[in-house]
Amino acid sequence: MRLHKEGTPIFRAFFLIALPLLTIAAFVSPWLFYPLLAIAFPLLLFFLQFFRNPERKVVPSDKAVYAPADGKVVVIEKVFEPEFLKRDCIQVSVFMSVFNVHANRAPVAGKVSFLKYHPGKFLVAWHPKSSEENERSSIAIQTADHGTILLRQIAGALARRIKYYIKENQQLEQGEEIGFIRFGSRVDLFLPLDTNITVKVGEKVYGNQSIIGTVNSEQ
Repeated sequence: MRLHKEGTPIFRAFFLIALPLLTIAAFVSPWLFYPLLAIAFPLLLFFLQFFRNPERKVVPSDKAVYAPADGKVVVIEKVFEPEFLKRDCIQVSVFMSVFNVHANRAPVAGKVSFLKYHPGKFLVAWHPKSSEENERSSIAIQTADHGTILLRQIAGALARRIKYYIKENQQLEQGEEIGFIRFGSRVDLFLPLDTNITVKVGEKVYGNQSIIGTVNSEQ
């Protein structure tokens, strides 16, 4: 199993704490050892599944917008995006539970034309105001063929750390890993109005595998 680099400090802390405690408990009393093991083993399994990072090779497409993350589609609606695009868009939101892969990937190829981090609250990720009030980062990707789309990473009630590995003016390949959020979060996409959306609310999607929609013209 390939694990994400964001899990390294978590695993290091886990083993530095768990192994000495289990070793001491094994010598002191089995009545102490087995309860500790019953806590440590499921916790280790949780960290292993949360920080898993399966290799996802994308089939490049000038028109397709791939899912930027694993999760469930919770919003598809027409909205006005006021921060950067400043126009009406189709918003598609993907909610990531703690059981999903949390690597975030570039839904299209293009140049990072805008990048901004916002400190904020930690409302539950499906809260209507989470995209405006929660800790978040906004990433605009200018494509060669169909204008600019905006991707927003949003922290949730348990997600207390947003990471992104890109910088402004960087050229991105479609499917390239751009960030990570832990634990439980949401990613919003703001797409041109003429995008042909190919997913439905409630549908499960997978980063670099599921196509959110196809874009028809330059905006």
